Formats: sequence, structure tokens, C-alpha cells
Amino acid sequence: MTDLQTSLLVIGGVIVVGVISYNKWQEHKTRKSVERAFSSDHDDVLMHPDADNSVRPAHDDERQEPELYQMPERRPQAAPAEPVEPYMPQDPVTIDPEAGKSVREAIQNFARDDAPLTSSEAGFDAPPVEAPVPARPQRDLPVDDLIDCAIPIALESSVRGDKILPPIQNLRYVGNKPVHFIGRTEDGEWEAIAHGGVYTALLAGAQLANRSNALNELEYSELVMRLREFTDSLNAEPEIPDMMDVMKTAQALHQFIMDHDVQLGVNVRSNGAPWNISTLLAALTRQGFDRRTDGHLVMQDGEGEVLFSLSTNATQAEETTDRLTLLLDVPRVGPARDGYGALIACARSLAMRLGGTVVDDSDQLLTDAALADIGEQVSAFYSAMESADVAAGSNRATRLFS
Repeated sequence: MTDLQTSLLVIGGVIVVGVISYNKWQEHKTRKSVERAFSSDHDDVLMHPDADNSVRPAHDDERQEPELYQMPERRPQAAPAEPVEPYMPQDPVTIDPEAGKSVREAIQNFARDDAPLTSSEAGFDAPPVEAPVPARPQRDLPVDDLIDCAIPIALESSVRGDKILPPIQNLRYVGNKPVHFIGRTEDGEWEAIAHGGVYTALLAGAQLANRSNALNELEYSELVMRLREFTDSLNAEPEIPDMMDVMKTAQALHQFIMDHDVQLGVNVRSNGAPWNISTLLAALTRQGFDRRTDGHLVMQDGEGEVLFSLSTNATQAEETTDRLTLLLDVPRVGPARDGYGALIACARSLAMRLGGTVVDDSDQLLTDAALADIGEQVSAFYSAMESADVAAGSNRATRLFS
């Protein structure tokens, strides 16, 4: 081996050692910066799970709206897997306050005099259907005539809940749509089937649509077949709605879901070196984020309900990230919980602690005027949901946007 070759080998080795040492130094530096960011003795009220004001800005009268948002026009499929890359529309998104009206009309058309819900032969007092579909009753029932295909079941005689419960355990789902049952008690009240109860009539309800799809013909046929097996065991008679009417209503409801499937997103981008993920996740967990099995972290409100989630936008093989994404599932979080304000408050706190900047998907800041416009759109969205009798954050919304 010549002196030149030896020299080249020595120089190459020095370069490799230098690169490795630099990477280790950078990793140590980012780890220490994250630890320092979350090691302050001062509790961050924005991310402390036990604080009364844990997800609200420090000054309500000075609260700023989110600096980034995601409002997809349509998303008929299930939410994408990691990494999360929120869709960012370039133009302002407007929401028609009349949206959802077609859903109510479809439900009402389905529940006319010749439809099962109004049949006196069903053997029970069905909810009124001539008037517009009312808002959710104060007492929630598992079967909801706005979002479920309701099937009356007439009983020859009273039946105990202990006899009904075992067979309906095998009829909890058709496809990915839940099926529920309620019964009319001897005093005329409707309730979920329970041990010890005695029922004079039953009502089955299969959810008509969710984020994935609408109830289809195969699922409905399966429902009818399995329901007849159940009712035969009770010497009962179900009143099966016409399949075409059910499919039409299911499609209208699914269209409503797609038109209102809105998420709000906020990115926090590093101003310097990427953050070490393992150190970051440990710090976020200590600050109140709950890590789920899918890898997402979620921030809960004071009642244990999810307000928004956080993604590192990194695969399992990656050790660092330079961007965090916070997502608010708007239809599932009602306006009273202020998930919108909590999201941006938390994002700004993270940006301050970690030396980052709140940006959109194009790495652009949003002005206060743009944030105010977003706030107005969010209010319009909540109004549209309310006008369709599917208030954001309600049981109906939670079921539909699942």
C-alpha cells in the first residue's frame, strides 16, 4: 500500500468520525433543548390535565384564533394513516347554512304515512313524523330516528329483557354500522333493553351511514335476515322498511357527512435542528398528552373527552422530526368546549417552548385578519350543523363522524 493510499484512508476515517461525532452532538443538543423546554418549574396551564383552565388561553378577551386550518371539501374514506399531512385549501372555505336540509327532508319523506314509523299496526306509539324532525331529546336513546333505519317490532305479549338481551348480542353490527334496540315499557316509556325490564314493543335501529360509507344493499339484506331470525325466536313481527327508501336516505345522510367532515390543523415547525422524538414524546406525556395505540397523542378536556390530537409526522424508523401537527376533529367537538381556541393556545405554547413557529402547510404565517376569518367560518360550520339537527359534539355527531 502506497503512502498516498494510506493518507487517503486516514483522511477518510477522520471525516467519518467527524460526521458521527457531529450527529451525536446535534442529537445531544436537541435532546437537552427539549428537556430544558419542559423542565420549567412553572406549570403550563395550557397543557396541564388537572387545571380548570387547562385548554383555554390565558386571557379569553385576547384569544387569537388558529394560525392554520384544514377544511377538506370531501373525505368519504377513513382518516389517513400516519404520517398525518393535513390538507390545506388555498381559498377560503365557505359553508352553506342550509346544508343538511336535504337530509332532514329525506328522513321526513322516508317517514310518511305509508312508512313503518307511523304504522299503527306495529303495536307501539312511534315518534311523530309529520312535523320537522325535532332536535335531540334531553334523554338520549340508542335508536335515533334521524340517523338510524328504525324497524318496529310488534310483540304478541310482553317480553322480559332477560330473554331479549342474549340474542341481540349477536346483532350488534351489520358491516361497520352499529345496531341498537330499545323497548317500550308497560308504562309507555321507551328505554334501552335492560335486565329486569318488561317490554310490550321493540324498536331496532341500524345506523344509516358513517364516515366510511352508507348502509348498502348487502348490509341491509343481512340486517333483515338476522332480524327475522331474532323476531322468530320471540314470536314477534318486524315491519321492514322498503330497501330503496332506506338506501336513498342512507345516501343522503352520507352526503351530509362528507359535506361536513371538517378538520382543523396547526403545524409547529422547528426554527433550528429537528427535535428528538423519544425525548419529545416523554415530555409531552408529562405535560398532559395521552399517547394512544395508533401513535397519536391526544389532549383531553376536564371530563376526559378528546379535544384534539398531535402527530409527530414521523415514521417509527425516524428518530427526529422538525414538525408537529395538531388536529381538531371539528364535528366531534362542540363549540362549548372551545377546542378551536385550545388548539391554537397549545400550538403557541409548544412553539414558544421548543423554539418553533406556527405555520400552515406552505410554511406561511397567517395574519390576524385571516385568523378572524377562520373563526367566522368555524362559527358558520357550527350553525350549519345545528340547523341540520346534528349539533357538533352531540351523540348524533359522534356516531356519524366515526
